[in-house]
Amino acid sequence: MKRLAFILICLFLASICVSGCKSPDQHSRKADERAYEIIRQKQIEAMGKVEAFTIERPSDLLRRRLLVDQRLIYKDQSSLGSDKLKPIDHWPVGNYLEKSPDGKSPKAVSGKEPVTLSLVESLQVGARNSSVYQDQKENVFRAALNLDLEENNFRSIFGQRIKSLVQSDTTGEKASSGTVSSSESSFSKNFKNGAALTAGLAVDLANLLTSTRPSSLGLQLDTSISIPLLRGSGRHIVTEPLTQAQRDVVYQIYTFEKFKRSFAVDIASDYLSALRKLDQINNAEDNYRRLTYSVRRARRMADAGQLPEIQVDQAVQNQLRARDRWVAAIQSYESAVDSFKILIGLPTDSLIELDRAELNILAADAEELYSKDDNPVQQDEQSSAEADIVLAPAGGVNPGPYEIDQKIAISLALKNRLDLRIAEGRIYDAQRDVVITADDLRGELTLMGTAKSGNRRSVSSAGDDNARLRAAKTELFALMTLDLPIERTEERNEYRNSLMGLEKKLRDKNLLEDEIKLQVRNDLRNLLKTRESIQIQAKSVDVAQKRVDSTNLFLKAGRAQIRDVLEAQDSLLSAQNSLTSAVVSYRITELQLQRDMGVLNVGANGLWQEFGP
Repeated sequence: MKRLAFILICLFLASICVSGCKSPDQHSRKADERAYEIIRQKQIEAMGKVEAFTIERPSDLLRRRLLVDQRLIYKDQSSLGSDKLKPIDHWPVGNYLEKSPDGKSPKAVSGKEPVTLSLVESLQVGARNSSVYQDQKENVFRAALNLDLEENNFRSIFGQRIKSLVQSDTTGEKASSGTVSSSESSFSKNFKNGAALTAGLAVDLANLLTSTRPSSLGLQLDTSISIPLLRGSGRHIVTEPLTQAQRDVVYQIYTFEKFKRSFAVDIASDYLSALRKLDQINNAEDNYRRLTYSVRRARRMADAGQLPEIQVDQAVQNQLRARDRWVAAIQSYESAVDSFKILIGLPTDSLIELDRAELNILAADAEELYSKDDNPVQQDEQSSAEADIVLAPAGGVNPGPYEIDQKIAISLALKNRLDLRIAEGRIYDAQRDVVITADDLRGELTLMGTAKSGNRRSVSSAGDDNARLRAAKTELFALMTLDLPIERTEERNEYRNSLMGLEKKLRDKNLLEDEIKLQVRNDLRNLLKTRESIQIQAKSVDVAQKRVDSTNLFLKAGRAQIRDVLEAQDSLLSAQNSLTSAVVSYRITELQLQRDMGVLNVGANGLWQEFGP
């Protein structure tokens, strides 16, 4: 009967235990559910909205399809993703290595045909394929898991252990042997006021392996509680690790949002800078063709006795330099595109082309930034030679939409910069650290209590009567310990360090505030300077083109030398490249200003929503 009762108890407890056991996949899904739930909650707290978030990467990435479809060189199957890994010995059963395409890739790949990426598509590709982008997302996920672990410290924890012991003792006058089967259940709970409660229930079945085979059932309930009354007591002290973990998730969300904005600006900057180099190829090619034509014409004129041979040689030298520039421009563009591929997470040897239409759009927008009639240089040109020279101040003509008042821009930055919010939060963290270290200086007074009822059984007590739980036969213990704060050298130094740490966080925040102001002011200066450069270079292109046309006419009329034509063509090339550089720089600076003001919003798919000034 005893054995049947023990078996039933064990089966009941084992069923509870087994019902709580999960496979590795189930544990992984449970961790995902909890982490994503935390992230959603903290997104609302940090950003006031919920945004789609997942660390799972589909196998149908553009990087992988480029490697396969364009037949690029790669080391082994691991280059294609984790679903192509071969499971090693003892790999847990699950579907982690069995990812499937999600069919949401923004670009299709067809054989060895180059893939043309627009700027918008590049932002999407970077958000899906960049390893750095993925690292930042996983940092948020890890912070959420850490918070879940801290929350677990205040949950009710149940445990179950079943064991069986076989014992033989021949040291006494009479040899004895027997078995003890035990089932031990445990419960623990930490409260946020510092109290800790533990309880355990043990059930034993002891049997002697003798002729009579006596047996005894043991049953014991053991509970204890510990309550700190001085040092280490209080909700704000006990829950400090939990509070910090909660704030760390918010900080990581802020950090990820800030990274998204910087990453989007970096993509735009590299994309437009590469297009600028592509435009330089076209300019260098046109210049090379013009100089080749000039060499041929100089050769004909020299053969006709209209030019000295030295001017032909000069034309040839310029032609050779033009070819060198053309080749260098091609290589510089290809290098820029390769670097851009790495930035957005694509193989460097993949066939990728950038959409030149993006540069044409910028050029069309830039035309609104200058007017030939309002150009200060144009106005000076029309003034009489005797008129007083009055230098027009910079920035007075056609300001762009983001050239806003400096005070407004700084106010927006101080309000919206997420790294400044983190710095402000770190000050509060440092204040709490002062509170914690001050608490450590106090004495320690702890009240503990224990209640125990029933008895365990072993081989030596297998012949005893069955144990019972009886309230009248319960052992009660109470203990109070007091640790006087006599020796607190380490705690004293930690307290002083925490005060210095608070001052350090204050200085860091103030320094960051000044740096933010400097960034915004520099961005506004760069906008003004670059807009002026656009206006100047646009005028320079017109002048250089007129100069090329006029010197060619003068050369035909014998009123100019070939050197004049060559210099005019070099000036035209320089002005064209400078104008493109200014247009690209102005657009990049617009994005940098929005990033530095914290008003450039970037979604989960990597696309931005610009600020409307």
